[in-house]
Amino acid sequence: MYKVLLVEDERIIREGLKTLIEKVTTGFCVVAEAEDGKEALHYLRTDMPDLIVTDIRMREIDGLAMIGKIREMYEELPIVIISGYGDFQYAQKALKHKVTDYLLKPIDRIELVGTLEKIRQSLERKRQLVTAEQSENQKEERHIIRKVKSYIQDHTDGDLRLQTLADFVHLNPIYLSQLFKTETGENVSDYVTRTRMKRAKQLLRETSLRIYDISRLVGYQSPKHFMIVFKKEVGMTPGGYRDGASGEEDL
Repeated sequence: MYKVLLVEDERIIREGLKTLIEKVTTGFCVVAEAEDGKEALHYLRTDMPDLIVTDIRMREIDGLAMIGKIREMYEELPIVIISGYGDFQYAQKALKHKVTDYLLKPIDRIELVGTLEKIRQSLERKRQLVTAEQSENQKEERHIIRKVKSYIQDHTDGDLRLQTLADFVHLNPIYLSQLFKTETGENVSDYVTRTRMKRAKQLLRETSLRIYDISRLVGYQSPKHFMIVFKKEVGMTPGGYRDGASGEEDL
């Protein structure tokens, strides 16, 4: 259902309009009512409806003044003016504020249904476009994370600082960090460490390289630091892991 803000200073008329909108038209629900422009603007500071239906003559702030302020907040928000004034000048002023339609009292039900149906179709198209755009963005974000992961796997001996990775995919480091966490469930630094330890275990199993050399090949200039990280991640020292892997082969 699309949310409607109804602005009308006469209670009886407001109740009648609400009934018309909800009972006669399809897809709309009046979620908020305001007696004047001031009250409506107060509501709009904390929430945004899908449509505003408003009278043009009200206390404190009239409809046109209110619409001018609304346009400063929400440029594309659909607005339908309902008024007992057939003055062409009001219609002209309303159109300058990109009003969707201008209906005269007493309301013609067929005209109201036609107007709201056009708005509903327009809102539906926009919703579909937003959904499609979000889907494309998600695909692009997943592609970026795959690129980052591939880069990390191919450069375990290189500079894998967050800034370096962000430069590689042309993103802000903070945004990349948040995106990586959202997509993978783990921090970039944790993934880098895990990837480096996986490579280290492979080298320990499949080569006779010194631990000093292996530490360099997985991005650690300090063998001592490498051994500390390895034991923390794997649960044993690099030498112990190599001995265990060798023992398994003998069996």
